[in-house]
Amino acid sequence: MTARVALVTGVVGGIGAAIAQRLQADGARVVVSDLRGAGLQDVADRLSLPAAAADLGDPSAVADMTARIAADHGAVDILVNAAGGVRGQVGTALEEVDPAAWHSLFAINVDASLYLSQALVPAMKDAGWGRIVTISSGAGLRPSLTGIHAYTAAKHALVGLTKQLSQELARHGICVNSIAPGFILSNPATRAQWDALGPERQAQFIERIHTRRLGTPEDIAATAAFLTSEEAGWITGQILSVDGGIS
Repeated sequence: MTARVALVTGVVGGIGAAIAQRLQADGARVVVSDLRGAGLQDVADRLSLPAAAADLGDPSAVADMTARIAADHGAVDILVNAAGGVRGQVGTALEEVDPAAWHSLFAINVDASLYLSQALVPAMKDAGWGRIVTISSGAGLRPSLTGIHAYTAAKHALVGLTKQLSQELARHGICVNSIAPGFILSNPATRAQWDALGPERQAQFIERIHTRRLGTPEDIAATAAFLTSEEAGWITGQILSVDGGIS
């Protein structure tokens, strides 16, 4: 791992930061990314890692950011795209779905993975080695507990993109997989969703999980560490549910 450069996006949300910390501990040279702001700088300072800010839904911003990373740190071997989420949206009736809100969730949950892959894959092909891990969701495999149409549709699209990239890139030594986390208390949005359930529904939810506990960001980070390792060289095109058995 010490020869590898890793880019981990979406580090302000909690899961991304845990993945960056784990890859760093495993010896990778990690760069973290998110929207410009105090949140990104706080994570970078806490982990003592270089940060590269960008709006990942903007292809020109992605191209500029990845060029800076290559110049400062070398070609990226590992991409873990944890950027995503609901962007403060809540579930609505179908008739109330707002087109702008719909497209904003596709931009961060799907478009970002496409633009980052376009920018980073050429160097991976040249090296004959690469790892791309997307963070999808159980909502990419079934209806979402959030009730947000765009989030469910976007995560399903990300699952499809992951499989398509795998088919195209595996012959070049680039493995592309996705982690579909269960419910993880990783940021204020997920904490608010959990609290909104109330004690009775929380207990019912825990009862459905085989391990009888919620997941942690570190559970997802451990999975990402394996999928980005040498040992995962014959694993590609997979959507791995990391959810304590609820699926």
